[in-house]
Amino acid sequence: MSTSTLQIAPPNAEHPLSEAWRMFRSNRAAVGGLVMLVLILLVALFGPLLHPVDPFEIVGKPLTPPGRSRFILGTDYMGRDTLAGLIYGSRPTLLVGAAAALFTLAIGITIGAFSGYYGGWVESVLMRITEIFLVLHPLLLAMVVATLFNPSLTTIVAAIGISSWPGTARLTRAEFLKVREQDYVMATRAVAAPKRYLIWRVVFPNCLPPLIVMAALRVASAILFEAMLSFLGLGDPRLMSWGYMIGLSREFLFQSWWTVTFPGLAIFLTVLSISLIGDGLQDAFNPKLRER
Repeated sequence: MSTSTLQIAPPNAEHPLSEAWRMFRSNRAAVGGLVMLVLILLVALFGPLLHPVDPFEIVGKPLTPPGRSRFILGTDYMGRDTLAGLIYGSRPTLLVGAAAALFTLAIGITIGAFSGYYGGWVESVLMRITEIFLVLHPLLLAMVVATLFNPSLTTIVAAIGISSWPGTARLTRAEFLKVREQDYVMATRAVAAPKRYLIWRVVFPNCLPPLIVMAALRVASAILFEAMLSFLGLGDPRLMSWGYMIGLSREFLFQSWWTVTFPGLAIFLTVLSISLIGDGLQDAFNPKLRER
């Protein structure tokens, strides 16, 4: 065999995931976002143990400013502890963000994968459905879905997922159209491999990098959606969330700025951290940047 036809990998070739992680670590903004998000998750997990106060319980004088009478972040218009609301509200907010993002990705990836792989009439039908949802305003559609059913976390997750999947479907379709014509896919198809195997075990893994970035951005978007729905009174009134805190105190903004500022700041920092992580992942999985 001629040695000119051999492709010998370099002895110290770095695994793509290791190379991506190295690129991610070199991005200070992305690492800062990761550290910030880890701290927020730690507060959500262990905060109730360190500050076991019911966020709905009236524990002090209404509209107590921060730092007064043992209340670090003050109280709201009913005398509820703002710090307790921030701590306990982090769990529903993050849970809805993660669950809604997963639901959005499940719908979008499934439709985009079938559309991009099969093509033909399947692609035509699925893309027409996608375009219908693209025309509808996501927030208005989410408000309609949340209004039609009893307010709960499940309803909010469904509302966000149903209104947010078209962008993921279009991205998945584009990646499948690009990958399905590669030589290794054609070779696997030539040996009569099952279509389910081709879609999810051959093509889909090679479409993951941009979808991972999309997943991070979808979590941030879902958190904002949950905050907007809760602010409008369409969230679960039995659970404290950051958006619900802002919605309850919006009429008292000028008398008690802290009741709106602190949950708003928590939402801002959480979304910022996830966005920084998403930008870092985008750079880490970009082959053009890795070649520099």
